[in-house]
Amino acid sequence: MSTSTFARTRFPSAVLVAVGLAAGFGIAQGTGVRALGGAVFAAAGLAAGTLWLRRRGPGTAVALAALYVGAFVLAHVLAIGVGMPAWLAVSLVTLTAAGVTFGVADGSGPDARER
Repeated sequence: MSTSTFARTRFPSAVLVAVGLAAGFGIAQGTGVRALGGAVFAAAGLAAGTLWLRRRGPGTAVALAALYVGAFVLAHVLAIGVGMPAWLAVSLVTLTAAGVTFGVADGSGPDARER
């Protein structure tokens, strides 16, 4: 599937956000290779960013990218700084970021191309 075909599908970008955050963490923790988890996080973020940019435009794409990276940082703050169990912290930020992403980018509103 080409990038342009992928962007035209109704594939929910919230799934990519959830995969990037949760699977990225799980892979990093399971393998012990943080860079591998970071690669999953980055790849999912780039794929989601492509969808956001094409579907909703640059303003929304930048805002959702900031949310995605902010969720990653917040999970670390909650786990390391506050002492919350790591999986709980990742679960909370993943659910929140994916939910907001679904509401903003994947909902039934018109795509940027249709405006």
